Amino acid sequence: MRFLFKTSYDQDIVLFKHEGHRLWYGLLIAALIVAPWAIAEYWLAQLSFVLIYSIVGLGLMLLAGFTGQVSIGHAAFLGVGAYTQAYLTNLGVPFPIALVVATLLSAGVGVVVGVPALRVKGIYLGIATLAFGFIVEEVFARWESVTGGNAGIHVKAPNVFGWKLSSDTEFYYLCLVLCIAVTIGVLNLLRSPTGRAFVAIRDSEISAQSMGINLAYYKGLSFALSAAMAGIAGALYAHKMQFLSPDQFSLIQSVDLLLLVVVGGLGFVHGAFLGAIFLITMPQLIALGKALLPPAIGGAAGLQAVVYGIVLVVFVLFEPMGLYGRWLKIRTWFQLFPFYRKGMFRRQKSFTKSDRLK
Repeated sequence: MRFLFKTSYDQDIVLFKHEGHRLWYGLLIAALIVAPWAIAEYWLAQLSFVLIYSIVGLGLMLLAGFTGQVSIGHAAFLGVGAYTQAYLTNLGVPFPIALVVATLLSAGVGVVVGVPALRVKGIYLGIATLAFGFIVEEVFARWESVTGGNAGIHVKAPNVFGWKLSSDTEFYYLCLVLCIAVTIGVLNLLRSPTGRAFVAIRDSEISAQSMGINLAYYKGLSFALSAAMAGIAGALYAHKMQFLSPDQFSLIQSVDLLLLVVVGGLGFVHGAFLGAIFLITMPQLIALGKALLPPAIGGAAGLQAVVYGIVLVVFVLFEPMGLYGRWLKIRTWFQLFPFYRKGMFRRQKSFTKSDRLK
């Protein structure tokens, strides 16, 4: 088992805790760079979707996993970024400028949603964000001059000041660069006083407020940053799909995003990536499993929804820490064997008595 002896505060907040981190993350980035030459075009497209969903997963993880604010309408922020990017790109606006506008507009919408939601929390906050998602979906369907309505809208290839990214490989590298940039930004944010304020609010709002943390400011900031990341992912999603319609940003999409962070591991940055991999590969596994099931079951229209529901219930009951939590337990078992204790990862209550009695 590796023991780290820290002698300064800088060692506590450094991105890479030891040389092993640099090695493995370096190998991972190298593998992602050479992926277009090592895998088929279809799997490269799926990997691009993993990167896109990882970005929106990081945003939702920042909101739900690190600030403790529930959002069941996060697909609305994804849609705002996607439609803004599509509209500006079709007008001939270069990709970087359109991306910045889509990100800022999504962040602004996040503030609009977050400020009224400051007075509620828990299930009531979830209902408020769910209602917002329904409203935005209806706006997408009705605002035909911008969104194309239910008929949808086609999206042109990204144009970086005259350089058109028309191939899957070029677009994959664009997704990879943005995903790495967003990940580094989130990691640095969590190391900062702002990130620690988010975690304090998640653990106990009363305790955070008693330490001088402005709840309204940091909750609104968390909504804005989460929506901004969803806007970035939405912009990439629009170019990847090349066609947008309102039903792509429905309640089902919001539930998928919530499933992403819960299954991946709520409260872990790695959980956003593991959840994105799960969300992209699960339909493939279900399609393969249909051949092994009786025709009456394999051909059922709601099979995927049933499987997702079962998986979510299993993780909530038996593995609340998600896939990354399971990996932590396996890794710790090997490090501490034969002295591993079964109850080491028993979840602790994150609320104080004053919170519970409120």
